[in-house]
Amino acid sequence: MTDLWSYRLEIETTDLDLAGFDVEASDGHIGKVDDWSGAAGDSYLVVDTGFWIFDKKRVVPARAVKQIDVERETVFVDMTKDQVKEAPDHHDGWAHPERREPFAGYYGTMPW
Repeated sequence: MTDLWSYRLEIETTDLDLAGFDVEASDGHIGKVDDWSGAAGDSYLVVDTGFWIFDKKRVVPARAVKQIDVERETVFVDMTKDQVKEAPDHHDGWAHPERREPFAGYYGTMPW
């Protein structure tokens, strides 16, 4: 199984602060990066979806990131808007390994 919590080899996050970057799904804008991590084996984005999903936040594993455009301050993810919408809600304590099961179960079905 692909490591969901690691960026793809071609993605470089060194010396970046992704907070505030726009996030684009394969079919359009989904929000902004609220929080993120580049830690080895524990990398993710917390995306604030704004009003289109009732002001929810979604955790997107680093493996979903297909490109980072620093000049445009945009992160592109290899997901559709519906896939983000249907993802488990971000919640306090989600980062604890035992509480990540819903995320791994959902994102483990993705083709990347």
